[in-house]
Parts: sequence; structure tokens; C-alpha cells
Amino acid sequence: MINPFLFKQTVSSINSYLILLKVNPNFARTTFTNISKSEVSVTDEGIADGVQNIYDSVVVVRTYTKDTLIATGTGFIYNQDENKFYLMTNYHVISGGDNVGVLFTNGEEIKVDIIGGDRYADIAVLKYSGSLDLQVANLGSSEKMRVGDTVFAVGAPLDSEVYSWSVTRGILSGKDRLVEVSTSNTNTSDWIMRVLQTDAAINSGNSGGPLCNVNGDVIGVTNMKLVNSGVEGMGFAIPIEDALKYANALVSGEDVSRPYIGISMVDANNRSYASKYGISPRNGVIVESASAGSPAEKAGLTTGDVIIAINNDEIVSVASLRYTLYKYKSGDTITIKYIRNGAEKTTNLTLIASN
Repeated sequence: MINPFLFKQTVSSINSYLILLKVNPNFARTTFTNISKSEVSVTDEGIADGVQNIYDSVVVVRTYTKDTLIATGTGFIYNQDENKFYLMTNYHVISGGDNVGVLFTNGEEIKVDIIGGDRYADIAVLKYSGSLDLQVANLGSSEKMRVGDTVFAVGAPLDSEVYSWSVTRGILSGKDRLVEVSTSNTNTSDWIMRVLQTDAAINSGNSGGPLCNVNGDVIGVTNMKLVNSGVEGMGFAIPIEDALKYANALVSGEDVSRPYIGISMVDANNRSYASKYGISPRNGVIVESASAGSPAEKAGLTTGDVIIAINNDEIVSVASLRYTLYKYKSGDTITIKYIRNGAEKTTNLTLIASN
């Protein structure tokens, strides 16, 4: 009934699963005092103050289909415009639902409007209009954070109200991690996300919750963790700058569609598909078909071609092709390098917006 693990993804050659979760990270606050450039004093004073700054901004998100609960997650109030409050969560938390309710720290649940969401950014925006006196989170900067800085998360782990608004603490373990993920219910990675890495405990039910600095300012939106018997303490969050860019676009009604070239494709290192098309397994993407009238067909791409580069970026997989392609906009012209019958070729095509 609850939708616990939405996406499985692999990181490089590690046979592990990255699971996009409804995240409720628990957060702690630490006071840093610079003594000199080489000495830093760390105390636990002020942790409760940091928690207090964000705590009542965090909500439990409940997604329904025909009044049946299908998923739960976490979200937070990130903006206010008079009596309109805007909440952010993960797209995968609300995907498949037709209405959403949010539960506040006072135990009250209200129905909210779904403004929209973006599958690849994994960001969704909800709106509440009313007279409730709600706390709005302060947004910080992930770019100003340093690896090793203390962070904390707040959310509803284990899909349970019993543990809602749990607080977990850790450090910022890494920045600008490029992680391959699956945006569908398959084991095949089809997208790359740029994320923050943390060792703060991330559990099922926490997706969409805030990852905060010691002051309680939101620096990221927690959305997945690495699960493997040999791995412990690897959680991930979308940088708040990226999340806010898509949230603002959704609220303003801007087009967030990605560019389209019109091919069905598979990884060229997949042995069965490589054998099917008579090639040796290698980095790249095999074109299985090009849609009639699509930019790919107009550019001459056809079944069996292996795409190996877009402009100056090497293409190694379906995930990397999408990641590279989505840097561009509809109307841009790109150069595609591909292999046909063992010969390297290039072609130019003009991108159009996806439906």
C-alpha cells in the first residue's frame, strides 16, 4: 500500500542499489567556532535551536488514488505569498496519485493542490491556500557548504507516523556526485542526477524532506540512499539550488519539458543487444528505431547505429545520453557522432520539445 522504494540505481561498477525513498532525515545542529585557519572547535550547543528553525516547516506527504493511500513521504514549506504556501517534495512521492494531503506537526491533515512535478529532477510542488499560521523554511546554499560540514535531516522514516519528524545527523560527505538512477520500475539506469552525499541516516519515508545546515537552513532535498550489505551511511539529496530552479518554473507555469530527438535506445554494452545488432559490446547507445518525422530520422539516424558522442561529450550509456542531451533546449542544434558498420560518422540535428 505504501510506496517504499521507487528507484533502483547502480553506481559505476558497484553492484548496489540506490533507492529513492520518501525521506525524513533527522538533523542536528552544531556550532563551529573558528580559532584559526587550522583549528576549529566543535560543540553540540545549539542543536535544538537548529531543529526548531525547520521543524514545523516539515510535513508528512500522503498520496492518494481514489481515496486509497498509495504512498507517503516527506515535504517542507519553502515559500509563502500572502495566504498561499508552497511545499516542496519529491516527484516520486506523488507520482501516480490524483490527490495529496499533508500532515502538520500539530496532527492536522489538509488537502493541498498539486502544482506540478518533474520526473527527472524528482521535484514536485504542492500549494495550500488558507489562514493557517505556518512556518516557512529558510533556504540556504549547498554551494557554500564544505565537505565535512555538519548536516541534519528531518522526515517520516519507515512510512510511519510513529517516527514522523525524526531528526538524524551527519556530515556532508561529498558534493557534485553524479549518480545513475532509474526513473522507472526497472533495474536499468536511464538518468544521471547531480546530488549531495551525506552519512545522515536516510530511511524509507524520508523522500522529499529537507537536508539542512547547522542553522536549520535547507541545503538539499533528500531523495535516495545506497543499499548494499557492504555499504553503510550513503544517502543523497538534490542540491537546493537545482530543486528551487525547477520548483520556481513549475509555479510560474514555465515549460520544463526536455528536448527530444525521437529514438528508442539501449546501452551498447548490453551483450544481448550488441549481439542482436552484430556489434561488439562497447560504450555508447544503440539506436533501436527512429520515430517517423523525428529529428533523429531527419538527421539520418537509423536502427543499429551506435551513438558515441554529442558535441564534445562522450556518450557511454542511455543515462549519460539523457544527461548530456538535457543540457540543451528545444531549438538548439547539436552534432551527433555515431558508428555505422564499423565506420565513424557525424550528423547535425535540431532539437524539438518533447510532448
